[in-house]
Order: sequence, then structure tokens, then C-alpha cells
Amino acid sequence: MQNSEEADLLEWADGAHRNAMALAAMFGLTPDQYSEDPLVLLLGFQGYVKRLPFEEFEQSDWIALHADMTSYLGDLLVLRHGARWKKIPDQISLVGYRYVVEARGLDGRTRHVEPYDVAMEEFENPPIEIGRMVANAEAVLCVTPDID
Repeated sequence: MQNSEEADLLEWADGAHRNAMALAAMFGLTPDQYSEDPLVLLLGFQGYVKRLPFEEFEQSDWIALHADMTSYLGDLLVLRHGARWKKIPDQISLVGYRYVVEARGLDGRTRHVEPYDVAMEEFENPPIEIGRMVANAEAVLCVTPDID
């Protein structure tokens, strides 16, 4: 059972990374450019989102955008902050678990954030801001210094 759980988690993390890399390639970034600093994708992704015709979106379009945002956010946290994907039990979830990203904050405490929820929050508080999404997740994980 544990090997199956680990395999699922590795597949999820690898899928998020591959999707984020595909987004980077769509904006002309090389794998090395993206991997060195995934923030190089932020402005291109934001510009793309800003130009999307949301009034014409169908459910599949919303799902695809949400998946892209979730993948990018999770992968960015892994690459920038040494975070890792984790599968945690969740009795409320239809599937019985959730995929979260876990990281050690600057205060030494380990926290987790669910990229799926952080991305969904952007849909609920338009306009969609990719930078705000990243900042919100980083704040939850306490991986960036506070600025007064």
C-alpha cells in the first residue's frame, strides 16, 4: 500500500512539474531558465491570463486554467523553497485525500498549503493575479520575510 501511495504522489508531483514546464515552453522559456528561477514565468503567465476571454469560457476552460495555475504554484514552491508535495488524508474530500505542498518556514516550523485552494481563491477574487497567488501561498508557508 505504501508503495502505491508513494507512486501516486510521485506521479502527481511529476505531472505538476511537466505541466509547469510546458507553460514555460509556451512562453519561450527553456527548461533551464524556468528551473533556475520559476518566477521568470510569472509575467508571461499573468499577461496570458489577463488577455483570456473569460466571458466565453466553458467549464473545461476553467478547469484547464485552474490546473495550470495549481501546477505552476506547486512547482514554484518546490523549486524556490525546497518544498515537497505531500498527500494527506481528508475525510471531507470526495477521494479521501488532498495534495498539498509542505515546506519549512523561516521560523523553522513546517507548514502546508494546498495550491488547488490558493488558485481557486483567485477565481473568487477577480481579477486573477498570478503574483498575488504566489505571495499568498508563500505567506501561508512563511517562506519569505515579513515586510512592514
